[in-house]
Amino acid sequence: MTDGQQKSRRSQAWFGARGRSGMVYRSWMRNQGFGHEVFDGRPVIGIATSASELAPCNAHLTRVAEAVKRGVWQAGGLPLQFPTMATGETLMRPTAMLYRNLMAMEVEELIRANPLDGVVLLSGCDKTTPAMLMGAASVDLPAVMVTGGPMLNGKYRGQDVGSGTHVWKFEEDLKTGRMTEEECFFAEGCMARSNGHCMTMGTASTMACMAEALGMQLPGSAAWPAVDSRRMETAQAAGQRIVGMVEEELRPSRILTREAFENAVRVNAAIGGSTNAVIHLTALAGRVGVELSLSDFDGLARAVPTLVNLMPSGAYLMEDFCYAGGLPAVLAELLGGGLLHGDQITVTGRTIAEDTEHAERVDSDVITRLDAPFQPAGTGIAVLSGNLCPDGAVIKQSAASPHLLTHRGPARVFDSPEAYHEVVDDPDLDIDENTVIVIRNAGPKGYPGMPEVSNVPLPAKLLKAGVKDMVRVCDGRMSGTGYGTVVLHVAPEAAVGGPLALVHDGDSVVLDVPNRTLRLDVDDVELTRRRQTWRPPADRYDGGYTWLYTRNVEQADRGADFGFLRGSRGHEVPRDSH
Repeated sequence: MTDGQQKSRRSQAWFGARGRSGMVYRSWMRNQGFGHEVFDGRPVIGIATSASELAPCNAHLTRVAEAVKRGVWQAGGLPLQFPTMATGETLMRPTAMLYRNLMAMEVEELIRANPLDGVVLLSGCDKTTPAMLMGAASVDLPAVMVTGGPMLNGKYRGQDVGSGTHVWKFEEDLKTGRMTEEECFFAEGCMARSNGHCMTMGTASTMACMAEALGMQLPGSAAWPAVDSRRMETAQAAGQRIVGMVEEELRPSRILTREAFENAVRVNAAIGGSTNAVIHLTALAGRVGVELSLSDFDGLARAVPTLVNLMPSGAYLMEDFCYAGGLPAVLAELLGGGLLHGDQITVTGRTIAEDTEHAERVDSDVITRLDAPFQPAGTGIAVLSGNLCPDGAVIKQSAASPHLLTHRGPARVFDSPEAYHEVVDDPDLDIDENTVIVIRNAGPKGYPGMPEVSNVPLPAKLLKAGVKDMVRVCDGRMSGTGYGTVVLHVAPEAAVGGPLALVHDGDSVVLDVPNRTLRLDVDDVELTRRRQTWRPPADRYDGGYTWLYTRNVEQADRGADFGFLRGSRGHEVPRDSH
């Protein structure tokens, strides 16, 4: 290592310093048993881990970090592991989405504040992946994502059980008497039977695939199950690769281009991915200055069929997807059809076309062909407009009931998800199968945090009568593991005066997904009159993070990020006190 190379390393501003400053930085690090030779100018690699027993999907990442360390050492780097917060959707209240931006801020500041030349990001549950990517993009040091991998397939009485997806199914079975409490209790232990995140094509699996499609994760690594030994091989390879990325100065800004986001949008359509990808990709694009609008998700995806037969839209699970060829097989199929930008660079330093040159589809029932797709083109996420959602709304067509994609019905309005849950089991509830259930004040500011509550269960009396689905409209989100004819992310939200706040019981709501519209059949004069009497909800917070959040969060169509976090702030430390 020459003196010139040492000076080029960002970490050498700490470890290569002379006099008292260098002594402070090096001597305290040596209390961990590091010899003086590790400060010789080699790349210092941060391993950001969101491991936490409070985030079950991420609990095993400490072991994944050890595999990354091996790779960094092998490639001649110095690995230094550090913790970040974990936003686990399964336990956090009111919703993990409230804390995605906080985690992104933490990741950004930890990377910038420390003597790092590159970083490996270890994520699992669905908000941790976008939060880490957002934070790393705003620093723009070389970074590679390693997701923790999905759980093994759930198994219950001879059938495959999908995490999340079967929660909704079992709840319906319980309410209709097809399942007892004891059977349900037993089934929950069959659903999540290994480390890892949801093994359906929920948001965690979707965002792992998005990280790979964007080029920020090594080829094929999104799908390996958490407990498959090749998950650790992937992690070790990522540790090796990040050292090379530092040498090549391969930064997120070179990878996360407009074309990369176009690829990700199309891949999300092909895999039947979560509607939450819309919000997370939009927020990430804002960090790197790429214009990505809601209309892009509709326009770019219309020509893309659904190729992956996974729950909640299909029959299989992530373990099957992995062994059928994983995401490289999907990418290769899309590339063959001219649907992707094949010249986009990835963390490998090669193009996405080169990365997938030898991809193989092993099972055509799990990963279908373009000429015989699982679902035809245009059946992915649809973006709606109209007087009920001036800034847009989304619906996942592949998880909806075809007969409800064109529907007119009277609104039954609830001012919170809790208000609906209070009456959902009432046998006298004034709702029938034609009713449009409207849930409001569940948006980014109104709840706060935009929880996954939009796919509320159907009223018990209708479930018992055999009704399988109803139109639901909400300014909140839906779990990627969920299903049903649910209009999501209505923007602007009710809490800021969006038209959803003006809906009355009995108003006619018209959903026309083929024509991409959602409207309230109420004339403008009446809506103007209602707006004059509308009052915003009282401010509930006078301090703390939630106060900061509610005052700065942007609407769903802009990714629900903080406006002051948009853009990249680089890796320079504002001031050095030593």
